[in-house]
Amino acid sequence: MKNQRFRLYINWGLTALAVIACSVLFAFALSKASDIFGVIGMIIKILMPIIYGGVLAYLMLPIYNFTYSLVCKKTVRLFKAQKIRNRIGKMAATLVSLLLLIFVVSGLFWMIIPQILDSILGFQDSLTVYINNLTLWLSKLLQDNPSLEQAIMPHFNEAVMKFQTWMTTDLVPSIYLIIDRVSTGVINIVTVVKNILIGLIVMIYFLNLKGTLCAQSKKIIYGLFQVKTANRIVNEIRFVHRVFGGFITGKLLDSLIIGILCFFGMRFLNMPYVLLISVIIGVTNVIPFFGPFFGAIPSAFLILLVSPLKCLYFLIFVLVLQQFDGNILGPKILGDSTGLPSFWVLFSILLFGGLFGFVGMIIAVPAFAVIYRLVSNYICRRLKRKNLSPRTDDYRLLDHIDPGAGTFVERQES
Repeated sequence: MKNQRFRLYINWGLTALAVIACSVLFAFALSKASDIFGVIGMIIKILMPIIYGGVLAYLMLPIYNFTYSLVCKKTVRLFKAQKIRNRIGKMAATLVSLLLLIFVVSGLFWMIIPQILDSILGFQDSLTVYINNLTLWLSKLLQDNPSLEQAIMPHFNEAVMKFQTWMTTDLVPSIYLIIDRVSTGVINIVTVVKNILIGLIVMIYFLNLKGTLCAQSKKIIYGLFQVKTANRIVNEIRFVHRVFGGFITGKLLDSLIIGILCFFGMRFLNMPYVLLISVIIGVTNVIPFFGPFFGAIPSAFLILLVSPLKCLYFLIFVLVLQQFDGNILGPKILGDSTGLPSFWVLFSILLFGGLFGFVGMIIAVPAFAVIYRLVSNYICRRLKRKNLSPRTDDYRLLDHIDPGAGTFVERQES
């Protein structure tokens, strides 16, 4: 009896000591938050090639797995030993993944960069023509309403004069500052290219060691936690992989198809800047909900400078294209890969976009779907321990729960 009481006191003392220690550590972390985030940022910067490699490996994983399984099946008659087939399959899958990635990236650069340069040079050469066209269009539009024309045109002419003055007096003298910034940008691009090249090597290691890394991760999890808890953690990790893999690869395929449809549609409508705008629409379509607006607004502005009527046609075309994507193509490719309600999709994009920018908007939906699933499962387990219903519908008309009997009492409608 005394031993049990002594152990109880020891447990209470250790618990109190642990709480005090955690509180002190938390207070210290808050006081040194800037230094801690600085160290974390430095570590992330050092490990950026590993991060690039992990992301590339995750994106190329379906291609790698498909090629590996196909080669292993086709070489059964040639090689009897399983080890030889596995080795050949890994070599072929690595080569196909690497060549496909290089082909896609180099092809995009080969198509996009000349188009962007031509668009910028053409825009610069035709800027005066665009402004005159816009002025004439506004004059014709407002000629039937003289009072409105007198109110708008002076402000428009003043804005045009300020823009031309800025071009001559501010932009040209700042050319040295622009060159300096361009040089800094080139250095940053070289750093990114270096990280990506190292990331390609890391990607190859990840793809070929994924089985070993998964086995080691499971070994660590089962070593640190009880079997029941470890099983739950492994299942949740599988859910994370299924949600992220299904959503991101599906969204990339969906955006590629939308970009191609936009290209052919704009060609058919004889629009300017076809390739550049198609790439903008395809890339921004990766962002759920807000992506179409992010892509359509600058694209419409570029077309507006050429022809206001074509700008109207473009906006109608993009609206039809996005309706097709949202109601037919997107659900067909993605299905219900996240299971997240529409409100929480909007909430997650705003939250993660504010925290992590463009990348946060891309990963917002699958990341929040994982958080939503974890919180939902935790609440359901807590309710079941209290012998309460985990179904949401049972709480719609709930007034209170009888604490003695545990029965639901519905509210009375007045």
